[in-house]
Amino acid sequence: MDSRKRTILKAVLWSFLGLISMGIVGYLTTGSIRLGGGMAVANTLIGFTFYVCHERVWSRIIWGRHV
Repeated sequence: MDSRKRTILKAVLWSFLGLISMGIVGYLTTGSIRLGGGMAVANTLIGFTFYVCHERVWSRIIWGRHV
């Protein structure tokens, strides 16, 4: 099982990549840095929360692991 610190670090790094990509997509879609950036931040916060929950749940599931 991953430690909580490892899960959080993975979530932060993944969210950073998502923030960059979503910021680009948001800007290209809306033409506005402010609106595209707002969309990217909202998406990152939601995604971060779900990613941490997802990882914590799966870290407790033994199915499919080779020990």
